[in-house]
Amino acid sequence: MKVLSAKFQTSAPNVAACPRSDLPEFAFIGRSNVGKSSLLNVLAGANGLARVSATPGHTQLINFFTVNGTWSLVDLPGYGYAKTARSERDRFQQMIAGYLHGRENLVRVFVLIDARHAPQPIDVEFVQWLTEEAVPFALVFSKADLVKAGPLQKNIGLLLEKIAAWGGEVPRVFTASSKTGSGRRELLGFIGEALGGAAALT
Repeated sequence: MKVLSAKFQTSAPNVAACPRSDLPEFAFIGRSNVGKSSLLNVLAGANGLARVSATPGHTQLINFFTVNGTWSLVDLPGYGYAKTARSERDRFQQMIAGYLHGRENLVRVFVLIDARHAPQPIDVEFVQWLTEEAVPFALVFSKADLVKAGPLQKNIGLLLEKIAAWGGEVPRVFTASSKTGSGRRELLGFIGEALGGAAALT
C-alpha cells in the first residue's frame, strides 16, 4: 500500500474529546522512548508528522493523523515513564484503556517493544491486559537495526511464550527500524490487508 498523503487531524486530552469518525483507526503505543513517533513518521513518509522529542513521555495526548483520506494513524501516550507523576500515569492509563475499550472503529493496536532488550515487565503487563481484554493487537519490535538476529529472535520468543501461556492468539510480529526504514513495507502491507477486512467501517 502506498501512502499518498498524511495529515495531522487533531489531538484529544481524553476519550470524550476524540473526534467522531468512521475511518478505520490503527493505534500505536509503547513504553516511553521506544521510538514510536519516529516510526510513525517513517510509515507516513513525512519526517515532521509526529513530533519527535528527546524527552521520554513527551506524548501526552491522543493524536490523530489521517492517511490517504481513508484511514487514521493514532499516536497514544507512551506508558512507563518513571519521572511522570503518579497522578499523570493514572490519567494516561485511564485515557488509554478508555480509548482501547470504547473506540468502535479501532481495527488494530500496534505495541512497540524495544528489540534490544528482553520484554520489560511493564511491556508484558500491557500485552497481557490486551490479551485478556481481547483487544486485537500486533507486536512491533523497534530499533531492530541495533541488535543482532540471534538476540532479537530470543526476545521475540520470550514474549510469544508468555502470550501462549495466557491462552491468547499468537499476534503478528514485525521488526522495524526508523533509521533504516526496515519494516515499513510489511507494516503498511498488513494495514492494507486489515483495511480490506474493515471495508464495512469505511
